[in-house]
Amino acid sequence: MHTAKFLAAPLALGLALTATTVSVAATASAAAHPSHARFARAVMLTNADDGRTVTVARNDVIKVRLTHLRDQGQTWVWSAPKAGDPKVLRPHDAGTSPNGDASAGFQAISRGTSGITAFRHCVPDPGHVCPRVVIPWRVTVTVK
Repeated sequence: MHTAKFLAAPLALGLALTATTVSVAATASAAAHPSHARFARAVMLTNADDGRTVTVARNDVIKVRLTHLRDQGQTWVWSAPKAGDPKVLRPHDAGTSPNGDASAGFQAISRGTSGITAFRHCVPDPGHVCPRVVIPWRVTVTVK
């Protein structure tokens, strides 16, 4: 019994030191990597954001949703949005729908600036005509 008392004290001290060391190491690790302490946010861009500049942090997600326009026998449809610099914004999905909408997602992976562009053009209904115009949409994204 007497031996158990003498072994218990060093064992308890060892466990306390180990717990303190692990706690300090975890705190130091989180401080050394502040990006791990922050959750990525999502930024939504739409037709109305044309010409804007947005600033995001690394790992943030940029979602683009462009909606078609329909007027007097014409439908203005979108191309799939694309990033100008895939080293700054990594695309993870992009496409168009049959009605003319377009969408894309990008993840901010490194510091820098990249444009996201798409183009709108007219598709006429039968018996109608469209102007031969292509309208650009552009947003500049700065990753800090």
